[in-house]
Amino acid sequence: MLRLSVVLLALFIAGCGSTPTHQSQSYEYQGEISAAERNRRNALLTHYKQWQGTPYRLGGNGRDGVDCSAFTQLTFNQRFAFQLPRTTEAQALQGEQVSRTSLVVGDLLFYKTRAKVRHVGMYVGEGQFMHASTSRGVMLSDMSNPYWKARFWQARRVIK
Repeated sequence: MLRLSVVLLALFIAGCGSTPTHQSQSYEYQGEISAAERNRRNALLTHYKQWQGTPYRLGGNGRDGVDCSAFTQLTFNQRFAFQLPRTTEAQALQGEQVSRTSLVVGDLLFYKTRAKVRHVGMYVGEGQFMHASTSRGVMLSDMSNPYWKARFWQARRVIK
């Protein structure tokens, strides 16, 4: 029984994170997006660089540990002077729902990681999002990663 518990715990921890695919230390994006979207992307990636590797802590809201909804709340407040609610559930009711095919930088991405557990991150463009992973802390992940692709729930646009 103990062995099964250890295996299940290891699978849960491994499943809640993914390998970051963005390895470059240059966060300036020069692609075909609007100036406003480029500014949002640069602001988000600058924020990411400052928080990268901060450990995950349920209920945490600082550099000693942060959970996913606190990270989105802090990011939007500090980078866009925009107030988001504290919880993932409340954030999932903000703004307007948008399709996965019409994402813009800054959209909130929501995932159903377990039956009653939700996860939130912020779209940064090029198919990537930044979030506080339970296993790896603040990181970038690829939306096409099979783990995240299978668990995508919805996207919401809260800033225009």
